[in-house]
Amino acid sequence: MGQITETRKRLLARSGRQMVLTARDGSNPVTLRAYAPPPQSSQLADGMPKAPFIAQTLADELNAANVTPRAQFYLQDGPKTYTLTDATPVYDGANICGWTLIAAGGD
Repeated sequence: MGQITETRKRLLARSGRQMVLTARDGSNPVTLRAYAPPPQSSQLADGMPKAPFIAQTLADELNAANVTPRAQFYLQDGPKTYTLTDATPVYDGANICGWTLIAAGGD
């Protein structure tokens, strides 16, 4: 395992929380551990976040479920459900070690 993977694992162990990623049709839900940094004060307007919701996760749970995240998937974080607008792989050398999930909504 490379440095990027190890760093990501430590971050998720320390600060991550359970989230559920589901395909648009509701099939194949995957429970994963992810970290979503809180919005910065410059990203708040009237006390509400105005920036995209960004979550960092490892690829382990997604690979085990044979799921590749993509736009229009749903990400549930506690009581809020977000719709992915993009999913960017994170590489450690030649291997995908994680994903950056970018979402909107929060209904």
